[in-house]
Amino acid sequence: MNYDRDIIFVLGEAGPKGLSVKKIAKHVFNHNNGFFNVVTFDDVYHYVSAYLIRNSKSPDSIIEKTEVRGVYRINLSSKAGNQLQFDFVEDDEPEPKKNDNDDLSLSLF
Repeated sequence: MNYDRDIIFVLGEAGPKGLSVKKIAKHVFNHNNGFFNVVTFDDVYHYVSAYLIRNSKSPDSIIEKTEVRGVYRINLSSKAGNQLQFDFVEDDEPEPKKNDNDDLSLSLF
C-alpha cells in the first residue's frame, strides 16, 4: 500500500492551483483499484489525507497547503518541488535536405 508516487504525480499534474484531498484520493484510488487488486476508497482516502498532512508541515517539504482549506499543491520553493518541474524535451535536429535532382535511373549499358 504505497501510494506516495501516485500522490506526487497527481499533484504535479494539477499545477499551481492544487487539488482537494478528495480529488487526489479519487485519482489514486482509480489508479490502484483493479479486478485482482481491490482496495476501498476509505482506506485510500485516509492514507492520502494522513500523507498530505504529514508531508506539508515543514516549509521545505515537497507538498504545501494552499489558502483554501483541504487543497494541496507542489511546493515550488523547495528543492524537490523544483526538480519535479523539469521538462526534458529532446531537441530534434533537422535532417539535411536530400538533393532531388540526382538521377536514380538504371543505366541500360
